[in-house]
Amino acid sequence: MKKSIYILLFALLSVGACDDGFEELNVNPTKPTQVAAGNKLTAVMKFISSERYDNWRAGMIYQSTMMQHVATTAGYWSGDKYTWNKGYASSLLDRYYGNAVKSIEDLTLQLEEEEAPEEMKAIVKILRVFTYARITDLYGDVPYSEAGKAVIEGIYLPKYDLQSEIYPDLLNQLEEASAALGTGTSDFGAADVIYNGDQAKWKKLANSLMLRLGLRLIKVDPTASQAWAAKAIAGGVMTSNEDIFYLQHDADNKNGIGEVFTADSNPRMSDTFINFLKDAGDPRLTVLASLPENTGEEDAEGNAILRTPAERLDPANQAGLPNGLDSDLLNDLTGEENVQAYSEPNRLLITSEIAPMIFQTYAEVEFMLAEANVRWGLAGDAEAHYNNGVTAAMKHLSLYGADGTIADVDIADYLTANPYDSTNALEQINTQYWAATFLNEYETFSNWRRTGFPVLTPVNYPGNVTNGTIPRRLTYSENEQSTNPDNYAAAIAIQGPDVLTTRVWWDVQ
Repeated sequence: MKKSIYILLFALLSVGACDDGFEELNVNPTKPTQVAAGNKLTAVMKFISSERYDNWRAGMIYQSTMMQHVATTAGYWSGDKYTWNKGYASSLLDRYYGNAVKSIEDLTLQLEEEEAPEEMKAIVKILRVFTYARITDLYGDVPYSEAGKAVIEGIYLPKYDLQSEIYPDLLNQLEEASAALGTGTSDFGAADVIYNGDQAKWKKLANSLMLRLGLRLIKVDPTASQAWAAKAIAGGVMTSNEDIFYLQHDADNKNGIGEVFTADSNPRMSDTFINFLKDAGDPRLTVLASLPENTGEEDAEGNAILRTPAERLDPANQAGLPNGLDSDLLNDLTGEENVQAYSEPNRLLITSEIAPMIFQTYAEVEFMLAEANVRWGLAGDAEAHYNNGVTAAMKHLSLYGADGTIADVDIADYLTANPYDSTNALEQINTQYWAATFLNEYETFSNWRRTGFPVLTPVNYPGNVTNGTIPRRLTYSENEQSTNPDNYAAAIAIQGPDVLTTRVWWDVQ
């Protein structure tokens, strides 16, 4: 993938030329040569995975701690305490519009101009929907119809479209993309570093994303939610872990979340998440969590006391850190400040810089199918889908390496001890969804706002800006107030104040 991105960058910096000067009247010698669409597609896929900057700030610092997957005593981890760092909160906007959005809009135009096959356009359309859905889910009303058009159409100050208008278009785009995809290999071929041009997998993804976005409407428009869910299911969604939508990273193109853990030693597992795993005897516990190598203690000679790998992975020793604490509050609560006594995301496995970046899993789809059956009688048997979802969520951890493999017998034992409960189905299904989306915090946060599950106890850290309630969105870029003031003002006049507690359109009370 690195090679493709370098080709793209080289071509963008290269100038056109002709061999004998005959075509000088028709060729602008200062205009960059058009880059092959396949190379641009590879770059787009990297851009949606993004980099450390926004994965650290919007993804981990805010959403992972608000959703009580992660906790920390570090003060700059604002989401753990419901404080407001405006630069951190806007980080996804700041990176996605400058990279993913701009590149997708450019590639979309190029495919139109080159009269590319419809299946190529459909693949880019799906990536476009994913990108804008992630943005609007996190921020609400955002630039959409005029976004990424500075070079293409000279639109430098895009308007903010209503989420209520963005969502129908996203869903329609997925329907069109699904219809355009067939079987066989796309002309993108190996440039498609996610599905290697497999049209059938892209079609399943289009419908799986349609199911996700359709269910997002459940509070604001239940009728439309059901209709889109039914359409997605009929079109054919993911059917196994072979269909998972993820990007595999390597040493040259690093996973942005992995880079977070390389740079930051503060994150710990939240006690909410650790207790959920331990109380149920969940075999994912020591795939997802491990104790730090350093105990934080010293021997008689002043040397650091270190844990062995076996000690770090001992299920009985795993301990979660409560959310909403700093060092002083931790000391007040426990009588000590040693955060090395608490589990962290498993640095022996899942926090690698070459780990996959996961965007949507088959497990999530099975949980959504279970919910669709509970709500509307769609998609067959809810219990079967629930069991499939739990199984898939445990099995897909092998994407992180052999040490992430969970034995079939352990999964069966877990389901026997924690059977499907039809009397509490929606909470059980969506609590498992929460567990399955660990480190895909964008989806965790959206699904929690949609369903209210799992039931999380808010923190009330001194000086928080939400009156002790879990935030409902992140906030716009500060520079929009000066560079795009009219459109920014129009957006907040309609949506509400640009604060963490303002709800997006589909997240009605």
